Amino acid sequence: MLLAIDNGNTNVKFALVDASGAIVQGWRIATDAKRTADEYAVWLDQLLRMQGYSRGDVEAVIIATVVPRALYNLQVLARKYFSTEPLIAGRAPVEWGIALKVDEPKALGADRAVNAIAAQALEPGDKIVISFGTATTFDHVGADGAYMGGSIAPGVNLSLDALYSAAAMLPRIGIEPPAVPSVIGRDTVGQMQIGIYWGYVSLIEGMIARMKAEIGDQAKVIATGGLAPLFQQHGHLFDRVEPDLTLRGLSLLYANRTAGR
Repeated sequence: MLLAIDNGNTNVKFALVDASGAIVQGWRIATDAKRTADEYAVWLDQLLRMQGYSRGDVEAVIIATVVPRALYNLQVLARKYFSTEPLIAGRAPVEWGIALKVDEPKALGADRAVNAIAAQALEPGDKIVISFGTATTFDHVGADGAYMGGSIAPGVNLSLDALYSAAAMLPRIGIEPPAVPSVIGRDTVGQMQIGIYWGYVSLIEGMIARMKAEIGDQAKVIATGGLAPLFQQHGHLFDRVEPDLTLRGLSLLYANRTAGR
């Protein structure tokens, strides 16, 4: 089996992928660049055994990371505990296999390139991929699968943390739909919920509309990340929600490399 690892700024996501490319199990842990390979191994070993697997079931490891300092320990994890040399997404022998039509291809986050690969397998034609993470990213994937560019906005939780940290009178709140549909709140918490939730819905709607004005109205919208279902619940903004888009892209990247041997 393949162990796919998506190392994001907030969480590291692990997935067991079977021979057909299906994700059979998935886990996540908070990102910590100082976490050692030994710590990862103890945590993963317990989770694998709870689901009836063992480290011996893992035959290959592929990693995508946007946290360069965390990569070394993940590489040691693969070598020491899974007895395999990990593949790093975007590096030989698993180059992207798609065109990156941006000014600085090497600066593009690995997750965004991997998402483009997964999106191309899901939908024909032009795609808009929205990823909800530490940042909220909006990406255009062309009909031929090329990454065409995109934009970056502060993530929802990042915005909430900044609001709490910078405003002495405002409490820390979680992101959730307001209890009532009105956008005029009557108390502080309600006003914050309205501002963050409907404010982001408006951001998403506005960005989709502007991107479609450039790309064409036929572009399909694919959303990923933990908050995607929350916004879809009230806004019906996306053509499809794919929580495991990055991990699926890693699986495809590995499969394409294996097929090309």
